Amino acid sequence: MVGEKDGMSFPVIPSDRGDDLHNLDIADSADLVLFVAGNQFMVMDELIQAFQEEHADVKKIFYETLPPGLELKQILAGGAIFRDKVIDVVADIYASVTEKAMERLEIDGLITKGGYFLYLHNRIVLMVPEGNPARIVSVADLGRDEVRISQPNPEYEDIAYYIIDMYRQAGGEGLVHRIMEEKRAEGSAILTIVHHRETPLRILKGSVDVGPVWATEVIHARKSNLSVDMVEPGEDMDQRGRINYYICRLKDAAHPENAEKFLDFIRSARAQRIYAAHGFVPHFAMPDS
Repeated sequence: MVGEKDGMSFPVIPSDRGDDLHNLDIADSADLVLFVAGNQFMVMDELIQAFQEEHADVKKIFYETLPPGLELKQILAGGAIFRDKVIDVVADIYASVTEKAMERLEIDGLITKGGYFLYLHNRIVLMVPEGNPARIVSVADLGRDEVRISQPNPEYEDIAYYIIDMYRQAGGEGLVHRIMEEKRAEGSAILTIVHHRETPLRILKGSVDVGPVWATEVIHARKSNLSVDMVEPGEDMDQRGRINYYICRLKDAAHPENAEKFLDFIRSARAQRIYAAHGFVPHFAMPDS
């Protein structure tokens, strides 16, 4: 979705996504600005607290946990519209779950060549209501006529590309077409913009039977006492070997020294242990402390 403000075109952040704009009131005076992949929302409070314990001089941090595709659009446009106001704060750090986003920033000269690195992994599972009333046991079951799917939108959500590859692996182009074309047209595959917020809500309301999500989101939902279960696609299909998280510092970062501190921290055993405790798959070694 694109909007205009004062003659400029900006992507639009949905008006109900205020919970993904953290410390917005101090965005213009922040010591560090982070745009991180939204599926990390459950880990950020603990991660930032640990970071600030090591870097007490970085007092004010504004961070977004929107889908990285939307954040990339925001970076490329120089801002985004939220509730009819332009958020034009410049990101110091951007993190995504696709290397293509980093390559786009390289092409546009917004980061240095090779100025990003891999720091984390995840995997895909199927979130279902507690008890799994639709009796979903495999990815192929999502093609059934009666199964209603909360489906991440490829336009905004990088997870969607991995999900589509999972569909392709489970049932070839036929299953991809069934879900992404036919079931969307029928209204039984409902697109999301911020899947980690929308899918659990739809599951709990009973408006869908299943939603492909990161494994970390089901773990978080269970910790929050939500009535959901998890169907495992299997190690050969959950994309765990392909889901890579990348992070970079923007050339125009207003706080480059603080950004470098954060990048160093994200590589640390302490940060990787925090991620692991929330169900992520660490990339860097975590020696015993």
